[in-house]
Amino acid sequence: MTLEHLKEKKAILFDLDGTLVDSMWMWKEIDIEYLGKFGLNCPEDLQKVIEGMSFSETAVYFKNRFQLEDSLEQIKQDWISMSLYKYKHEVPLKPGAGEFLQWAKARNMVMGIATSNGREMVDAVLESLKISKYFSQVTTACEVAAGKPAPDIYLKVAADLGVKPKQCAVFEDVPAGIMAGKNAGMDVVAVYDQFSVHMDEEKRQLADCYIHDFFELLNEEKTGDLL
Repeated sequence: MTLEHLKEKKAILFDLDGTLVDSMWMWKEIDIEYLGKFGLNCPEDLQKVIEGMSFSETAVYFKNRFQLEDSLEQIKQDWISMSLYKYKHEVPLKPGAGEFLQWAKARNMVMGIATSNGREMVDAVLESLKISKYFSQVTTACEVAAGKPAPDIYLKVAADLGVKPKQCAVFEDVPAGIMAGKNAGMDVVAVYDQFSVHMDEEKRQLADCYIHDFFELLNEEKTGDLL
C-alpha cells in the first residue's frame, strides 16, 4: 500500500491506544498496580488475553478471572481514576501522527476513531493533545455488540461517516484490531508499537502493510510500496 493508494480512500479510521497515541505502557502499569491492591500478581498472559476487548468486556474478564468482589462499575471507575492523569499529562502522540492527521485533513478525508477504551479517557487524551478537531466520529467498543477482532466497531464508524467499508483504510497496532479491520472488509495498516513488538511478525502477516511510524508513510509518496 502506498500513500497514493491511501489518497483513493474516502475515510481513514484509527485505533487509539498504541496506534495514534503512545499509551500501552500505561495500561500495563495500571494492571499491575490495580491487581496489586488485591495482593495479586499480573499474569504474563493478561495483555494478550484482553487484547481487543471493550472496556466493559475487560471489566467482566477481570471480575471473573480474579474473583473480584467489586462491581463492574467500581472496577471501571477505578481504572478511569488511575488513567485520567496519565492521559492528560503523560501520553504523547505517536511519531508523525499529528503531521499525518494534517495531511489527511488537507485532502478532505473524513476520519474516525474506533477504540476499545472508555469514552471519558478517550475524550481526555483527544482534548489534551488537541486532535479532537480531526475526527468526525469517535466510537468505543462499548457501543457495539462485540469488541475486536469482531468487525462491529469499524462497520459502525464507517456507517456513521456515511462511507462503505472498501472506501476505508484502518490503522491498528495489535493483531485483534488488525483482524477487526480486515473482517470489516477494509485495508489495514499495522503500526509499530514497543508494547506489541513481540507480535510484529503476526501483524505483518495480517495487515496490508506495516509502518514503523507515520513519518515513514508520509515519506513513501514517491518511493513505492510499503513492506
